[in-house]
Amino acid sequence: MTAPLPSDTLTFPHAYAVIAPEGERFAYGDVHREFSLASVTKSIFAWALLVAVERGEADLDDAVGPAGSTVEHLLAHASGLAENDGTVRTGVATKRIYSNFGYEELGRYLAARTGVSVRDYVQKAVFGPLGMDESVVPASPAHSGISTVADLEKFAGELLRPRLLSTGMVAQARAVHFPGLAGILPGYGHQKQNDWGLGLEIRDHKQPHWTGAAFSPRTFGHFGQSGSFVWVDPEADRAGVFLGAEPFGPAQKAVWPALTDEMRAI
Repeated sequence: MTAPLPSDTLTFPHAYAVIAPEGERFAYGDVHREFSLASVTKSIFAWALLVAVERGEADLDDAVGPAGSTVEHLLAHASGLAENDGTVRTGVATKRIYSNFGYEELGRYLAARTGVSVRDYVQKAVFGPLGMDESVVPASPAHSGISTVADLEKFAGELLRPRLLSTGMVAQARAVHFPGLAGILPGYGHQKQNDWGLGLEIRDHKQPHWTGAAFSPRTFGHFGQSGSFVWVDPEADRAGVFLGAEPFGPAQKAVWPALTDEMRAI
């Protein structure tokens, strides 16, 4: 099978893959080359934190962040915290403000509750069980992850057919939390309804968006400013991952919608 788009469409090193319930459907590029995950790290860390919740080591209702904010608010970017510092910009659950700082708070919370560093907890809860031997979250739970397409396929497979979390917890992760909140989708501007689950962005009817027009509103995933993404469309029963050597910019913005539509169709 040829690549969904010509290999010279993006001129920098990159790799991507499509995953079905039975495993890999298609892969392009060097799937064992290491790339930065940037904010795709958040979804992996969130999955580890939900494992901790199910083990009784954390609780979605624990108070973390500004007054009135909880673990749930921080995971869903609804705490009111600014993007990169502890400034409180709005009331809890009144606006969707994408917050790296909120995830740093969650990292500190998890380490305090478990006595285990973010790096080690993610390894124990996610990377180890999934056999992701080429991945690490060395520091920040918001953006420090490093992985390969081969490994990220395993995480995408987990999102598609979860085995680390209960059915009920998976349903919570994929559901919209604090629905109806407006906010900025990084790289794509203001969204009147900027839906998020727990560490997962929900596609819904956002426009513009980094996934293509064929994707169902139930699609969930994450993209990162390093030029990375992971998506799952439950209606297509497919998942996709992409990693690249250049930060997100006009090239990715121009190509990703068509590329993701082609990937979804495989």
